[in-house]
Amino acid sequence: MTDKTLELAKQLIARPSMTPRDEGCQELMISRLIPLGFKVERLRFGDVDNFWATRGEGKPILAFAGHTDVVPTGPREAWTSDPFQPEIRDGNLYGRGAADMKASLAAFITAIEDFVAAHPKHKGAIALLITSDEEGPSVDGTVKVVEWLNARGIKIDYCVVGEPSCTHKLGDTIKHGRRGSLSGKLRVLGKQGHVAYPHLALNPVHAATPALTELSTTEWDQGNADFPKTSFQISNVHAGTGAENVIPGSMDVWFNFRYSTAVTDADLKQRVESTLKRHSVPHELKWSGSGKPFLTRGTRLIEAVREAAKTETGVLPELSTGGGTSDGRFIAPTGTEVVEIGPLNATIHQVNECVAVADLDKLKRIYGGILSRILL
Repeated sequence: MTDKTLELAKQLIARPSMTPRDEGCQELMISRLIPLGFKVERLRFGDVDNFWATRGEGKPILAFAGHTDVVPTGPREAWTSDPFQPEIRDGNLYGRGAADMKASLAAFITAIEDFVAAHPKHKGAIALLITSDEEGPSVDGTVKVVEWLNARGIKIDYCVVGEPSCTHKLGDTIKHGRRGSLSGKLRVLGKQGHVAYPHLALNPVHAATPALTELSTTEWDQGNADFPKTSFQISNVHAGTGAENVIPGSMDVWFNFRYSTAVTDADLKQRVESTLKRHSVPHELKWSGSGKPFLTRGTRLIEAVREAAKTETGVLPELSTGGGTSDGRFIAPTGTEVVEIGPLNATIHQVNECVAVADLDKLKRIYGGILSRILL
């Protein structure tokens, strides 16, 4: 018997949908949804394809959210097989996007197909919110669809995001929140000169080092019961002209905070600026935030997801807020209960990304179990 989740996952992987290109992934999904009675709104913002699809009426609205776009492959010669030619080896399905997150997209569709066939008159509504702009700037994707929904007075009650959430075994972890992300681009201003005449120059590396040392060793908060401590990390440093005998005229330092609900982005900005001022660092600083922390405090969706995962895998998932950001950050502020559950994240964004073939049907059944627990 053909595993329809596996076959759909392979069809999706075969489409080279690097951000923001969708390459027909969404139309493939839509072609499976329309025969089930879904109403589909194709929503294109800028260069990004999105869609919102619904079946049923009234409350609650249970939405599955995900993205068809994938990250670049990296050097193709490093892959054992073509990243866009799905291949099964040693019980794993290989290809770019296999785990992040085309397996989940396939499982969304096949779980819904099975659920609707068994329960055509389910209560409430099933919805899908799909974008091709999650791995990129994330400005014309889910955030715009949420704005579109808000303008029409549509509020999602429960949302399952198919991000790869698990660590060692399918079902071992669900994300019920995420840390916020705040980035800074710091330019330390100096004066270029000859290394033999330092009194005629101002070395920005020397000027900034004490402040950067303090920032990198500061304890920003203690975290809390749901979030780990806030983390400050320098990601890029650049200074110099390429010559050994020239003091650089400036230094660029890029850094990022992954922060908990124990602190605000305004607090972090103020403390960084205060540190730079106290150390008399001449500088320019530009801030950008890609999402504030969120946490699902409601229990109904969390309980439904945990019960469905335990039933299908024998594992009771742990709750986690670790990892990077996800599009859940755009959905949660509307008051929606948001939970992320998907396959293992061990190979995401790597060469030879893969997902266990045996996990595909289990993931479909987990999503089906969530549907049953919420809409029956």
